[in-house]
Amino acid sequence: MPRRAAIRKREVIPDTKYGNITISRLVNKVMLNGKKTTAERIVYQALEIIDKSEGKEPISVLESAVRNTTPLLEVKPRRVGGATYQVPVEVRPGRNIALAIRWLLKSARARAGKSMAEKLASELIDASKGQGAAVKKREDTHKMAEANRAFAHYRW
Repeated sequence: MPRRAAIRKREVIPDTKYGNITISRLVNKVMLNGKKTTAERIVYQALEIIDKSEGKEPISVLESAVRNTTPLLEVKPRRVGGATYQVPVEVRPGRNIALAIRWLLKSARARAGKSMAEKLASELIDASKGQGAAVKKREDTHKMAEANRAFAHYRW
């Protein structure tokens, strides 16, 4: 972290097939060991599965899934006088979408299924309906922030 210069955010280039930034960010998070074409194939197959099974526009399903898993509050540890408090803070705008995509992928990888594309598609469908492990993770995070609301005055 530089002392003087501000950190510039790298601009995410929209994906080639749909021209969507959210899909591009999802592809980058799915990618392992620099294999971007494999990650793109997984994400595009998942979007095709969504299109066939739901009959809805896959981009709208993805956007609603990300919207339903995006956290508004989180807790951060703050050390005050020898005790560590979990202080609720608002999530920064760039971080909240990154957290949502990360939670969606983690819960999709934890699912029992045949291929990663099928697991990702089913997790996105569940999250767009307000169900699934990623939405539960968001609700648990909000509950924890609500439970520790008494320590909000330690916010910095």
